[in-house]
Amino acid sequence: MSFCSFGGGEVFKDHFTPGMYVCSKCSHPLFSSRSKFSHSTPWPAFTETINEDSVTKKMESYRAFKVRCGKCGNGLGHEFINDGPKEGDSRF
Repeated sequence: MSFCSFGGGEVFKDHFTPGMYVCSKCSHPLFSSRSKFSHSTPWPAFTETINEDSVTKKMESYRAFKVRCGKCGNGLGHEFINDGPKEGDSRF
């Protein structure tokens, strides 16, 4: 499954088939379907990345990080702190 950054292409918000979401530019593994959950936003939501090297993060505010592919730097959106399905979870 390809993960599209904001700005076009197919978005997998309602796609829950088991598998891995990868960068749409370089196919680097980003998220597992096991960490995906339903959220009110129009984009797919995940609680965690595949591993530490999957993405890079840059703090934008006390609650949000800008997230990019760890391999090619493709923009992936944000990580929001304490906005996941359980108390303390992040939302990518």
